[in-house]
Amino acid sequence: MSEKNVTGQAGGGEAAGPPVVDINEYGAMKNGVRQQMNRRLFLQLLVFRVPAGTPADKTGAELAKVLASRQIAHVVYADTVDPRSLGLLTWSEDPAHFVKVVRPLFAEEPLAHVELRNDFAMLARTYAVGREPDLEWTLLRRSIENVTNSEFRWHVWYPLRRKGAFARLAPSDQGQMLREHAMLGHVYAEQKLANDVRLTCYGLDAGDNEYVIGLIGRELHPLSHVVQSMRKTRQTSEYIEKMGPFFIGYVISQSCG
Repeated sequence: MSEKNVTGQAGGGEAAGPPVVDINEYGAMKNGVRQQMNRRLFLQLLVFRVPAGTPADKTGAELAKVLASRQIAHVVYADTVDPRSLGLLTWSEDPAHFVKVVRPLFAEEPLAHVELRNDFAMLARTYAVGREPDLEWTLLRRSIENVTNSEFRWHVWYPLRRKGAFARLAPSDQGQMLREHAMLGHVYAEQKLANDVRLTCYGLDAGDNEYVIGLIGRELHPLSHVVQSMRKTRQTSEYIEKMGPFFIGYVISQSCG
């Protein structure tokens, strides 16, 4: 949690009270008022391997039918690297959705006998950086629009963690590095080469990662290219401690539910 989200209470020479924790997300000024919201979207990616002798594509098609019949918003992926693996991306404002709705899917067919690949499990949430012109769209709809766009069949997902030294930098230094990173991503998006999904996973990731990134595009090569280009930024070259593993998924089914 950043320092800007915890403020002390002090006044009139009295001893400061306990800190006030602000869990709102903030955007840019709108109609003279700074946008704020205490809502966000959670996304979960689960990757699993089907038993030997079971066609993965058949399992994926059957899963898509079950999800559609229950109106569960989702993306189902074929794992490009592992021919026997599939991926399932789901989302909700309520994280209990993953326990009450998604979890039971793995107790019945066609998923009852699959092997979950915990090395690829990702759970994260949307967040704001404070400059978003439309905060509600950024937090609740932007990610969904990207992952369910039928023109974008290639999705690359990966977690990352920055070095602790980054958190100790002056806000101006952090901001400069983040702007460099964001501007490069914007160039790819403007040329329709790659869209992104930016999520944070502090305390939600078994590997103590901080962010989960999704790269979404029509072709796979530009998604690889943007990762390569990002290596040259100061944030990545000096302050990224760990990236990956990378899940490379090709969309079998996608639906808003």
